Amino acid sequence: MEIPWEIFTPVAGEVGIGAVGGFLVGYALKKIAKILAVILGLGFLVLQYLAYKGIIVINYDALQDWVLRLLGLTEGTRSLLVDALSHVPFGASFAFGLYMGFKKA
Repeated sequence: MEIPWEIFTPVAGEVGIGAVGGFLVGYALKKIAKILAVILGLGFLVLQYLAYKGIIVINYDALQDWVLRLLGLTEGTRSLLVDALSHVPFGASFAFGLYMGFKKA
């Protein structure tokens, strides 16, 4: 039985591009997440210090409502993930590359 190589060539290209793209995105996301964590942490510390000194008053109920509304806006990202993973060769290699890039950073 002869193997149809014309089928494997495009799949191999998708897998390679997906893995490299996933790695780069994962690496970049982890670097960005670290920077954002430092910025948000420092901002939180400044706000807590100002509240401790009595300079400002933090309305925690309003802050919690704002965060919940902010998180509610991210539901559209689920459909993006489903679309990416629906193309199995690209999606699987992208996910693997994303994991490796996130792990490397």
